[in-house]
Amino acid sequence: MTEEYDLPDPPDDVTVEPAIPDDRLDVLRILDAAMLETDADAVDDRIAAGDALVARSTRTGGVVGALVAVRPDPDRLHVDAVAVRRARRGRGIGSALVAGAVGRARSDPAVDAVTARFDADLRAFYEGLGFTIRPAGAGSDAADQSPDRLDGTLSVGGRDSA
Repeated sequence: MTEEYDLPDPPDDVTVEPAIPDDRLDVLRILDAAMLETDADAVDDRIAAGDALVARSTRTGGVVGALVAVRPDPDRLHVDAVAVRRARRGRGIGSALVAGAVGRARSDPAVDAVTARFDADLRAFYEGLGFTIRPAGAGSDAADQSPDRLDGTLSVGGRDSA
């Protein structure tokens, strides 16, 4: 049984919505500024698939945050990258972006879980959103394990796993 968490809404001055092709450059710039490795072609694919989200200022219309998710398995949505412009951090925008990805996963009956791999200093962020945390690569090859990285999983109750 899936435990439901109340996921945060975006701040009053921000909307979270699927990225459109015109958002591509903003998404790439935000991810690059956060020093996240991103393949431009992969971002294009994720925008086309509806698996890229942006946080947009309601005042200016500008993109202030971005999330790119991938589907490594048909039953899993993986948060590949999430970043917020430095001047807008600490206001709940990142949480709202992840909540948007979780909402997307919950609306897809094929998806059982949302996952993420992240630096250990983001543990509280993901735990606060209801993710179960374990060491990165736990249960897989030792080469995938890293003491500074963690894996998070949030069950969204897609297909029955029985």
